[in-house]
Amino acid sequence: MTSKKIFTFLSLLTLCVFQAQTLHLYGGSNQDQYLGCLNCDTFDKDSIWNSFGDYGNVLSSKSIWNGYGNYGSSYSTYSPWSDYASYPPAIVDQDGNFFGYLTLNTYKADRSELELAQVLCKYHDAIKKDISGWYDKLFR
Repeated sequence: MTSKKIFTFLSLLTLCVFQAQTLHLYGGSNQDQYLGCLNCDTFDKDSIWNSFGDYGNVLSSKSIWNGYGNYGSSYSTYSPWSDYASYPPAIVDQDGNFFGYLTLNTYKADRSELELAQVLCKYHDAIKKDISGWYDKLFR
């Protein structure tokens, strides 16, 4: 199977699994800073996929896509993109159920096993350069 077919399959699987529940990110040392909706539509103001919103804009201090911010830097203890983050964002659904941490840190207990989290971790650098394009690949 080619890598394109595998990626397409994973994208469809992700879409089916996550359509039923809305997933949110919370960051900071107490996971009390809202960082956006993980699987909301690109037009949703709270979506990490909305490049014009607080949580999808690469210049926003609340965005995981801001490479210079607390929640998007590869060196920040609060960022999912740090290999050594102590306080990466937590993934929770609308009912408060915990789905693990979004993190590259393979030593972090309760690292999320969700397929969407794994795709984000693997491709975060590419996603940051084309947020809406990746939204289309993953969800449409």
